[in-house]
Amino acid sequence: MLPSKKTKTAYYCSQCGAEHAKWQGQCRECNQWNSLIEEVKPARKTATRTATLARPVKIPDISAERMSGYRSGIVELDRVLGGQLLPGMTVLLGGDPGIGKSTLILQAAEAFSKQQLPVLYVTGEESLAQLKLRCGRLQVAGDQITAVNSTSVEEILDLVAQQDYGIVLIDSIQTVSSSLFDSPPGTVAQVREVANRLITSAKQKEFALFLVGHVTKDGMVAGPKVLEHMVDTVIYFEGDQTHLYRMLRATKNRFGSVSEIGLFEMMPEGLVEVANPSLLFLSDNTTEKRSGSVVTAICEGNRPILVEIQALVTAANYGTPQRVAGGIDNKRLALLLAILEKRSGYPMAANDVFVSVAGGLKLTEPAADLPIITAIVSSLLDKPVNLKTLVAGEVGLSGEVRGITMIDKRISEAAKMGFERMIIPRSNLDKVTDRPIELIGASAIQQGLEDILN
Repeated sequence: MLPSKKTKTAYYCSQCGAEHAKWQGQCRECNQWNSLIEEVKPARKTATRTATLARPVKIPDISAERMSGYRSGIVELDRVLGGQLLPGMTVLLGGDPGIGKSTLILQAAEAFSKQQLPVLYVTGEESLAQLKLRCGRLQVAGDQITAVNSTSVEEILDLVAQQDYGIVLIDSIQTVSSSLFDSPPGTVAQVREVANRLITSAKQKEFALFLVGHVTKDGMVAGPKVLEHMVDTVIYFEGDQTHLYRMLRATKNRFGSVSEIGLFEMMPEGLVEVANPSLLFLSDNTTEKRSGSVVTAICEGNRPILVEIQALVTAANYGTPQRVAGGIDNKRLALLLAILEKRSGYPMAANDVFVSVAGGLKLTEPAADLPIITAIVSSLLDKPVNLKTLVAGEVGLSGEVRGITMIDKRISEAAKMGFERMIIPRSNLDKVTDRPIELIGASAIQQGLEDILN
């Protein structure tokens, strides 16, 4: 009796996918600690060398006849994808559990199928009966959608080879496995192998591929980091479970901008596009003046959005003052409070400060600096800001108000929403051509505060 062949194992990094012969505390490729996982190595087949040789072509001679893209008709989705979905394009969609990834992908499948594109929907997380019930709730007819419940990449590739599909959607990549590995689905080696084979097939047969990915507790797509490098586009579906809105944001896009966002509202019948996001993030109160509330204009990509920033300042009765920020970076808040106390003399060290962005939106743009400072001073002095005044500007460490980008679009959005006055950086004032509302330039925070609160 012949002895059984010994199973070979290796250690793979869960962050970058690098292979190691033995376990060690730190990955030698990405320097991540405690990220190595032992997995069974697949059986290697003897490779046969082919005589084919890649033929180099000059860029002007490359044919792009089949590279006309598909538009789903969902404006918010098309905007994030770069305007259209190209043949052979691979998209990785990530998001927290329950945020609506499967809902978005199913509605996208229906939208693309209405453009007479044959769609293959592969589900590994739910049965076909459960998918049918969800289609009924989302009012998805699915006339051009072929659904299959499968977790084998070999089965999926056979289905793709038998028929020409325009779009293939995998929900989710962590449930699909390859027979080459003995490890369970979702492990580093499985995710890397499955994604590689699916992406290779998409490029060869020129169908668009959507991969839904789970995220870790850090908010990153689960699996090796190389997965994000393999695909053309990485988009994240973000949102707060306590709010109805959902935000679609691209972190990588080889065929478009990564600064665009798409906004949706979660309703019982599914995701609904938000045509005017400013209405979503502004307070319904338009008559009663309140201290500590300021409206500003931010830009996500080429899209201006009006949001309300609220602040509450109270005396610190328990020694160490509290600094609580919702929707903005806590360190940014601490920096702005230091500037406010040093340059304008307001006693921030003796007060608790709470700042929040209404609607749960997360702001990273520097143009929100002056509105945040204005809301804090307004609450401290208990002086409300005029309801028809909008504030935008970046604040430097010396207390100066610095210029911001796309000022014309911010002004146009403010005028469209009924605002009558806008405080902007003085450096932007001379560059504005169209002035539908009153514009006031501020060069320092103290001057800006006096113009706003007087």
